Amino acid sequence: MSTGIVRLNNAVFYAHHGVMQEEHRIGGRYEVDIEMEVDFEKAAQEDELSCTVDYERVYSDVRDIITGNKFFLIERLAYLIAHRILEREVMARTVEVTVRKANPPVGGPCDCAEAVYEACRT
Repeated sequence: MSTGIVRLNNAVFYAHHGVMQEEHRIGGRYEVDIEMEVDFEKAAQEDELSCTVDYERVYSDVRDIITGNKFFLIERLAYLIAHRILEREVMARTVEVTVRKANPPVGGPCDCAEAVYEACRT
């Protein structure tokens, strides 16, 4: 059994999440990285999408979760994204999701706040 990694790096969305009412009203920039561990053996041999993760579908699911909802915490976003991927992408063994919120309201200069969540198939 061979193991490989499929990544989506720095997917960018504009959404309305945060603890403060102003964040829900104005919105902001969110960046997402996804790393999925998969068995590459069959996909490499057969060159067939059904043997690996469909990263176009993963991106679509991430977009739907981030832009179709309003949450207080980026931790919630990372959790929901990871579990959606494991639910829909049967070839993914583990998934690590990083959600970054640009310019968080922390009272001073800060490029981003970041939440990293890892989940694995049970």
